[in-house]
Amino acid sequence: MRFRAAEPEALEARYRARLFNSASGMRTAVLIGTKSKSGNENLAIFSNIFHVGANPPLIGFIMRPINRERHTYKNISDTGYFTVNHIPFRAHAAAHQTSAKYPEDRSEFEACGFDPEYTDGFFAPFCADSPVRSGCRLEYETEIPVNGTRLIVGRILLLEAEDHCTADDGFIDLAKAGVTAVTGLDAYHTVSPPKRYAYAEPDRDPKSLHP
Repeated sequence: MRFRAAEPEALEARYRARLFNSASGMRTAVLIGTKSKSGNENLAIFSNIFHVGANPPLIGFIMRPINRERHTYKNISDTGYFTVNHIPFRAHAAAHQTSAKYPEDRSEFEACGFDPEYTDGFFAPFCADSPVRSGCRLEYETEIPVNGTRLIVGRILLLEAEDHCTADDGFIDLAKAGVTAVTGLDAYHTVSPPKRYAYAEPDRDPKSLHP
């Protein structure tokens, strides 16, 4: 199989979406939790979350074009807050179900079997059984003109990770946390134990941090 730059537009839309979404490789799957100004809770799966910076701590994700009602975007835009919740692999099927188009007044927490939890007075709900989760405040957003998607960047105000998956040097071991990875839009994976290395230096062999 091979495609040239001029050919993708001729592909059937869903085939094209699966093809190019999976070509970018395996990514972390997370649930983004929000709440509307009127109190409606929302939960949606995303697979394009990424680290933006550590000082200040920033996290980003890409939102599809706002050409129809998108509850996650509306809630973040209206309130300024959202949570990022890693998904235990045992819950990946329920997490996938949050991508269904539920009405605004029906909570995906309830519809898909997740328990909302509020921590330290944070406005947006967390997933109660998420092993690694962040509470974020909207810091920046911009439209990406080439396709109308939106870059959303949040500042991490609250970070919680279970003790058994947090190393003394601050590293969060997502394999120990038992979280879910995803390829494309519908293929879910477990996470293998990592192989860690010391900071790379020129003309020196990589130094393993493992015994």
